[in-house]
Amino acid sequence: MPGGGFCKMPGGSVVVAIGLPSPAGDGATVRFLVHAANRARALTRLRNLGLRSVYLRGNAEPPTPDEITAVLHHPDGLLWRSTPGAAQELWHPARTLPRAPAA
Repeated sequence: MPGGGFCKMPGGSVVVAIGLPSPAGDGATVRFLVHAANRARALTRLRNLGLRSVYLRGNAEPPTPDEITAVLHHPDGLLWRSTPGAAQELWHPARTLPRAPAA
């Protein structure tokens, strides 16, 4: 079960953070940050990337203040990082997400 959570912003929007298996199929975990009007729209944005089975149950791992700042200051409002908790890796925009090799 992927770990994740959300944080409601003062303006009514939400920031969702969720850890999912890497779309590249290499067994790694990817932490996604999404800024959207509500939780349902945030999860829809992830599903539109091809991550079909994205569900957020509970609030076990909400976004940290640093993660909230990162996603709020990014124009797309959708970021990922392959190694959660590693301070040396920067956040990447969603358009640079690695894809699984074509079979």
